[in-house]
Formats: sequence, C-alpha cells, structure tokens
Amino acid sequence: MADLGNVDELVEDPEFLAYSARAEGTNISPQTLLATDYLNHFNEIVMMLEMIPDIPECFDEARAWQPKTYQQHFRDSQFRDKELAIDAYEHVPPRYRQPFDEVVGQMNLLVAMALDRIGEALAEQRAEVIRLLCSDSSLALQKMIDIASAIIHGSTRRLDQAEIDGFLAR
Repeated sequence: MADLGNVDELVEDPEFLAYSARAEGTNISPQTLLATDYLNHFNEIVMMLEMIPDIPECFDEARAWQPKTYQQHFRDSQFRDKELAIDAYEHVPPRYRQPFDEVVGQMNLLVAMALDRIGEALAEQRAEVIRLLCSDSSLALQKMIDIASAIIHGSTRRLDQAEIDGFLAR
C-alpha cells in the first residue's frame, strides 16, 4: 500500500486538488500527478542496449539517445494529455517528486556510464564483455524503471545508497 504521508497537506492545497481532479480518467495519476508514459523514454534505451550485442551498429543510435526531463518528454510527445502532464508536474507532492527525480537522475547516470563502458568494449572488439555489459545495464535500468513506476503509482520508496552503488558498479 502506498504511503500517503500527510494527506491533510494535500487536502489543503487547492492547486493539487484542481490538478488531481483534472487527472481523473487520464493516464496521469490523480494521487501523484505523474504519468508512466515518461518511462517510455527509458524503455527506448533499454531496447537499444539489448540489440547492441547482436547488431553493434545500434550503438551509434544508443549513443545519440539523450536524457529528457519529464516536461521535455511530454513537450516532444503525442501524449493526449501532455499539457496537463507538463503543468501538473510543478504540483507533484514532494514525497513523490523527490524520489522520482532522484531515480530519474540515477537512470540517466546509469545510461551514460553504461554507454561509455560499452563503447570501450566495442572499440576493443570484446564480444562477451559487450554482451555482459549490455545485459547487466539493461537489467539494472529495468529495475530502476520499475521503481520509478511504483513512485508514479503512489509509492514513496527511495533508492538507498547501497542500491545506487550496486546499479552503477555494474
């Protein structure tokens, strides 16, 4: 069950309540004001990482992938409620926004580190190392996507330093 923290705090915030009401019936969580559609941005790089061992030419496409902020993703998307997603983001309760922003930052760091390591292995033509790096990076990123998704759906779970170190040490 999600930790709702201080529910009274939300009930007294008229802007949150207004955005929450507008989010009803959309793909934006009325509880958190976040949308899982943002995670599609990270699913793209997961797919590219998984293709690199068999199609090394995909590395250039993966290297071209760039982090996008939540709001930038929606500005560039065809998401039906993109304007609501962009505007509501400023009103995401801190108990969701902080862990969400933290995990997104860690995902961006993981991608950058993984691509650097994969690039080195590709230059050295180390096929088994490439396969292992791509697999480990993809799995770690998928776990982080799951954590971000849980936050979007109302969890206040944060990554602890040991988890972060474990993901980035891969």
